[in-house]
Amino acid sequence: MPLKKIHILTLLLLTSFAGRASMILLPMDETTQQNHLKAYGITYWVLNKGMKANWLLNYRGGSFLLPDANDVRRECQIRGVSFEVLSDSEANGILDDISSPSQNMENVVLEKAPKIAVYTPPGKQPWDDAVTLVLTYAEIPFTAIYDQEVLNDGLLLYDWLHLHHEDFSGQYGKFFGAYRNAPWYIEQKKEAEALATKLGYSKVSEEKLAVALKIRNFVIGGGFMFAMCSATDSFDIALAAEGVDICEPMFDGDPSAPNYQSKIDYNKSMAFKDFTLERNPVVYEFSDIDTTTKRNIMPDNDYFTLMEYSAKWDPIPSMLCQNHTQLVKGFMGQTTAFAGDRVKSNVLVMGEQKQNGEARYIHGTKGKGMFTFYGGHDPEDYQHRVGDAPTVLDLHPNSPGYRLILNNVLFPAARKKKLKT
Repeated sequence: MPLKKIHILTLLLLTSFAGRASMILLPMDETTQQNHLKAYGITYWVLNKGMKANWLLNYRGGSFLLPDANDVRRECQIRGVSFEVLSDSEANGILDDISSPSQNMENVVLEKAPKIAVYTPPGKQPWDDAVTLVLTYAEIPFTAIYDQEVLNDGLLLYDWLHLHHEDFSGQYGKFFGAYRNAPWYIEQKKEAEALATKLGYSKVSEEKLAVALKIRNFVIGGGFMFAMCSATDSFDIALAAEGVDICEPMFDGDPSAPNYQSKIDYNKSMAFKDFTLERNPVVYEFSDIDTTTKRNIMPDNDYFTLMEYSAKWDPIPSMLCQNHTQLVKGFMGQTTAFAGDRVKSNVLVMGEQKQNGEARYIHGTKGKGMFTFYGGHDPEDYQHRVGDAPTVLDLHPNSPGYRLILNNVLFPAARKKKLKT
């Protein structure tokens, strides 16, 4: 073969290799991605295979950059996730653009799939909890744990913990007024009392406090904790009321402590301050942390706004707020939202409804760990009621409200030095 032809062939081969696709982009903007929720599952799947991923903060809605491989492409196709194949030069061009000081964007390396636990009672239907529902839909594996595992230090096995819609105060969700004669309420109360006895506690409230303290210590030790609805305020109330009986006789068999409000220690709570407990046992409310009964807004106008942060200087809240929109549809729950003046000053409000002075989405640190509280029950079921049918997430694959949950799931996968900046 003539030397000239060999040089031309070599040049063609080098050009072919240089332009060969080497990265997969999962775009997370509003118009391109057909299934935002399952895109998180693909990213988790890649991490679980021992590969690394890149979270491109503020780039096209918080897109993910993954290694290119046939099985990654195939998995995207199977799960219905939109993806774009990039050459080395295209991927490097995006990363160079993101690194520019003039751009409010950042590249965060995701290194390892976090081990996920969901604190939920045995036998609970999966659609009773939005996090369990979306983890299942996104095909992100998790382990269900409950009081016995927590009290036996089972949390040491996990990086990330979600608290199911729960009442840590020992008042059975304050359902007494409306459901005390309902078979499900009677059965749940009986099961909770039996479990407390089995674990060595004379009252459910004492057992739930012990669980709350274990979870608090999990966070202090470096764990990530995420809670929604009543698991947020009831958790903080239980901590602040440590050693004080705040339960009326129908809940624990004896009277509450006299003037118990004055004995609440707000230094022990993680997120909330200066709250007043609801003493009436038939009122479906724990305290004035929650704004459900004070809201003055029609469902069609119920939205909250996500804050915008510097991706380079504030990567943690930036990760937690990644979305394809800053305006998120509101939704109710037993704890719908948090009164702004009840949120501690060292806790970051990442989503708010200014009209009502509500904080909807908050984040804080405790010791070496972090926590996020999210008001409301189900982002795609505006007023979830007992017995309602499950949300079908195939109808909401691009839900901004559910994306906030999944941001928290992937958050612990970030390179640790990035989380400390």
